[in-house]
Amino acid sequence: MTRVLIALGLVLSLTACGVDGEPVRPSLNAGLGISGSGVHLGGAVGVSKGPVSVSIGL
Repeated sequence: MTRVLIALGLVLSLTACGVDGEPVRPSLNAGLGISGSGVHLGGAVGVSKGPVSVSIGL
């Protein structure tokens, strides 16, 4: 799992800086939920360029 996150971080870094063309916008979402069954943490990372957006939930 750690290798996947590191690889994803490297890909997002390279695409965000514009090495392969026009830069894309990286995004990071984090959430915290509290319910009767406990506390839930969640999040997602992604990139978007024009009308296309790709995101991976963690």
